[in-house]
Amino acid sequence: MDDFRKLLRDAMKSRAMVYEAAFDEMRKEIGDGKAREIMARTIYRRGAAIAHNFAPHAPADLAGLRDAFLKFIPDAEAQFGPEVVRCTDEVLEIRFHTCPLKEAWMEAKLPVETVETLCELAGSVDKGTFETAGFDIEVDTWKPGRSTCCHLTITPGRPAPAAAL
Repeated sequence: MDDFRKLLRDAMKSRAMVYEAAFDEMRKEIGDGKAREIMARTIYRRGAAIAHNFAPHAPADLAGLRDAFLKFIPDAEAQFGPEVVRCTDEVLEIRFHTCPLKEAWMEAKLPVETVETLCELAGSVDKGTFETAGFDIEVDTWKPGRSTCCHLTITPGRPAPAAAL
């Protein structure tokens, strides 16, 4: 792995450990349920902040969304190994074969249940991004025993309401 890729992967792994530390501290302070709720909202909000990059393709240009999204991910192939499973007028399915965040949590030897929860929380970024951009999305995050990571299923959203006259 060249220097750039290693630096990028290490930065993503560092982000993963910030997620873990924040979630752990919140759980201790306010309990698991409230901590999950706050983390999901926070990460969703970050996704919403980048939605403008994809909104021009809403509500239904899934091929344009696919191209824009895959170009947006830094060093996508090496970092996440995205596979476009299907891209039609009705659905865009992307499966990620690896994830530096999940790698970091596994390397830290966190319990598998914690890794599953953190993956679910991290998936909130995709929900925030694509819902805010004007698409519908289902995010199926990593689960124990599965070799791949996130599976995104994106479908056309609802057209924006007509502007008031």
